[in-house]
Amino acid sequence: MADAVVYRAEGAAVVEGRDLYGFTVTAWDLPATYPPFAALLFVPAAWLPLPALKAAFLVGNVLLLAALVRLSFRLAGRAPRTGAVLTVTALALWLEPVFQTVLFGQVNLALACLVLWDLTRPRGAPWTGVALGVAAGIKLTPALFVVHLVLTRRHREAATAGAAFAATVLVGLLALPAASVDFWTRRLYDTERVGKAWIVDNQSLQGLVARAAHLAEPGAAWAVPAAGVAVLGLWGAARAGERGVLGVAFTALLVSPISWSHHWVWCVPLLVVLGAQGRVRLAVATATVFTARTLWLIPHEGPLDLHLPWWQHPLASPYPLLALLLLTPARPLWDAVKPARRVRATAAAGAARRRTPSPGQRRR
Repeated sequence: MADAVVYRAEGAAVVEGRDLYGFTVTAWDLPATYPPFAALLFVPAAWLPLPALKAAFLVGNVLLLAALVRLSFRLAGRAPRTGAVLTVTALALWLEPVFQTVLFGQVNLALACLVLWDLTRPRGAPWTGVALGVAAGIKLTPALFVVHLVLTRRHREAATAGAAFAATVLVGLLALPAASVDFWTRRLYDTERVGKAWIVDNQSLQGLVARAAHLAEPGAAWAVPAAGVAVLGLWGAARAGERGVLGVAFTALLVSPISWSHHWVWCVPLLVVLGAQGRVRLAVATATVFTARTLWLIPHEGPLDLHLPWWQHPLASPYPLLALLLLTPARPLWDAVKPARRVRATAAAGAARRRTPSPGQRRR
């Protein structure tokens, strides 16, 4: 649980008044990479012995996975039954992004739950957007969902999310002024500090391009396609309205400079939605991609990731390739999502038809 150790060190740095971005921990020399607001949330981790912290992350992530499965059923417009939730949760632990999240002690499941809970609430529910803004304040990638709210004309929710995000920045600035200035003026733009973009761990579009082109810094070779994917993904998700949540999630994972494999926990709601809508073959193929772990089977020590033969590139970049296929305009990902209101309305209409006697029954 290397990442849990980093979070604990961040909390300790806040408590002890040390430089938040001036340390590295673990055998891999991992630094703090999240905004100062996240470090404030990690303060309780500094108070726990390391074994207790690891146990808390283990239990917490399993519970969060169950919550994400339940929210995924809600996204699919299906009533979540306890047995189904428990079964899917047990199976989802074998998905590589979920397994890696538990192994590293990561917060990906918590962020996905915050976003999905907020965006599957009934239209007009009070304070919708707050959880999304907080998620973006912890890790910036969820901010793309705010753009989706604007494009779908949910301006009040977008404003609420933006205000919540701004509040997290303000809290960080008031509590940790030096760290806030350091992060927002310098650390935010230093992606090399987070990790090398070309290693197989990075399953973003930049990682795919860097490995395929044998370029440690792909530059425009990545930036131009990423801009196109962002426009295509957000445009399609905006056309889908509330059904576009998954499209935005996978667009964000693609265009982010670095999306480690454990960031792809959005495969859980994807699989639930595909299964609920009866797209069994696609669900099986998707589950296979996220359990095969092909990116770890190819040689990936040191600079080998930059010199893979052509036939190994699909094995090294399975997640971005799948996401690009799912976002194609021919049969976009959001077609699998049916809003809960529509499902309930369809069920109610069917029940009404069953209660209404046919002309023959009325004559009898």
